[in-house]
Amino acid sequence: MQRIILIGYMGAGKTTVGKQLAHDLGLMFYDLDWYITSRMHRTVAQIFEESGEEGFRKMEHNMLHEVAEFENVVLSCGGGTPCFFDNMDYLNRQGETVYLKATPEVLYAHLKMGKTVRPLLLNKTPEEVEAFVKEQLAQREPYYLKAKHVLDVNLLDSYDKIQTSVKNIKEML
Repeated sequence: MQRIILIGYMGAGKTTVGKQLAHDLGLMFYDLDWYITSRMHRTVAQIFEESGEEGFRKMEHNMLHEVAEFENVVLSCGGGTPCFFDNMDYLNRQGETVYLKATPEVLYAHLKMGKTVRPLLLNKTPEEVEAFVKEQLAQREPYYLKAKHVLDVNLLDSYDKIQTSVKNIKEML
């Protein structure tokens, strides 16, 4: 039974790397945010709007305890997932946790290019987003660093580099 859990800040490439890793290993891939969206029939942004961050985090915690029980999976968690309740300790008990680590500058560049709506970044100017990423990453990194493995993904900007990251994760495990 394999359970590989990817954590890291939004924009680190958890979904991109996770999909490829799952494919290479012949495992199912689950993105926690997508799982929540499919189970609740609402987007993460809608849940944030209706229930606030606290309501979303409670729902996320409950859904995490469902999906992290699945076997033979690669699970990509939301950027905040490890930082609430006992989620990080729980994840470490459930499987092999891998922190996809990137600098605030790289994360900001990825977020700028991305098409995903990020509720925590709504209505912020580019300068505010950059400052927010730096500040929030500093707060969240102590949780991320509890992962069993850490992978530097600062150069995750091409298919070859994604493949290299997947290869590195497979070697770590």
